[in-house]
Amino acid sequence: MAVNRVPVLKRCRSLGMDPIYLGISKKSNRQLKRSNRKMSEYGLQLREKQKAKFIYGVLEKPFRNYFEKAKQMEGMTGDNLMRLLESRLDNVMFRMGFARTRREARQIVDHKHVLVNGKQVNIPSYLVKAGDVITIKENKKGSQRYKEILEATGGNMVPDWLDVDSENLTGTVKELPAREAIDVPVDEMLIVELYSK
Repeated sequence: MAVNRVPVLKRCRSLGMDPIYLGISKKSNRQLKRSNRKMSEYGLQLREKQKAKFIYGVLEKPFRNYFEKAKQMEGMTGDNLMRLLESRLDNVMFRMGFARTRREARQIVDHKHVLVNGKQVNIPSYLVKAGDVITIKENKKGSQRYKEILEATGGNMVPDWLDVDSENLTGTVKELPAREAIDVPVDEMLIVELYSK
């Protein structure tokens, strides 16, 4: 499986974004040294795409597949793309506070700790639907790992489109998020322009 091994803070610096969007509270003190070159339109579009891919941990081919799917849905392609990325199971786990980062959420799903509507799902890219109930397996709930995760994520805001019972490690997807509810620093219109060329 292809894995992005670039150090997270370095990647955040190069994309000009805050690591807090990845669930990481560290800050980098280094400044990016760039000459005063103006970035081309293509460069800006590419950077937005790389930002979205990096935040959600999606590689190029699946990302393009999401874009094609978003194009076929009704409504604006950019909004649809963000909604698809946001409704991935690993992202929903992260949003519910059952993981400190999306990478950790992906690992938890991979390790078969997650039930969706009572069925075990170990595919991080599984797209949840409105009404889905997501639970951590009974035999994993008492583990030290989840106690530590809940301590770390306790103060995080859970989005309005999710309903979470953190004591029982259960959450419900009330509805799929509208674009306004997605607090990710990505300009999806630039991604649409990039793929429309």
